[in-house]
Amino acid sequence: MKIKKAKKPSLPRPAADAVAPTRTAAGTMSHGIAEWVFNFIILIFATSMVAQPEVIPTSSMEDNLLVGDHVIVDRMAYAPPGTWRLLPYESVRRGDIIVFRYPLNIKEDYVKRVIGVPGDRIHLVNKQVFLNGKKLDEPYKIHKTHYINAYRDNFPAAPPDYTLPAEALDMLEHHVVNGEIVVPPGHYFAMGDNRDNSADSRYWGFVPAENIKGKPLLIYWSYDASTQDLVDFTAGHFIDLAQHFFTKTRWKRTFMLIRGYPIA
Repeated sequence: MKIKKAKKPSLPRPAADAVAPTRTAAGTMSHGIAEWVFNFIILIFATSMVAQPEVIPTSSMEDNLLVGDHVIVDRMAYAPPGTWRLLPYESVRRGDIIVFRYPLNIKEDYVKRVIGVPGDRIHLVNKQVFLNGKKLDEPYKIHKTHYINAYRDNFPAAPPDYTLPAEALDMLEHHVVNGEIVVPPGHYFAMGDNRDNSADSRYWGFVPAENIKGKPLLIYWSYDASTQDLVDFTAGHFIDLAQHFFTKTRWKRTFMLIRGYPIA
């Protein structure tokens, strides 16, 4: 049997004291919620401004970036001098892998490799890129077709065999000198590493500097999924994840760093 302690006689207190504990508790709770909301907003802001997750939906950057690679993009890498940032500022260089707003639809993000910077002269001969008159050594690229497509592989000398958007036509009309593309100020020429299967600057023109969002830093997760599933997030994709998460995750690619290749 439990013995109950005798209650102490209650003493009269001023009316103000009676409500003081309630106000203190409410104030503490309100302060805690406000602080939590403030910290959450700061976290979201910092995440969106400094780093951003992206997923690779197409094969244009194989075999360096695969369909289903989920990457962290450093959005401050190319921030202008004077901007607060975690890592040192750097200019866009040849060989960098960049994430940018697609010039034909800025709501879409593309990832390609920078081949030419302002002032560079570029042309292709039988799939081989020549930069400022010199043949490029490109260990990062692959070719998955053996045939030669005139426009794709002998750019820009051969005429296109299909309709190009206005931006690409403008490039061919106003930025070709002696059979070479000349990259204008404030723009970049970008190509995919999967050279035979890449919608890149050959087909839609230059990348404006203001479209560049940053560069991918690392792969935080890689999952073997189709382009359709990654673009549309279909119900089948979620079912596939539930059934095959462990077997279709490419564990060896987890936290793999993404580096550019310096092009002299």
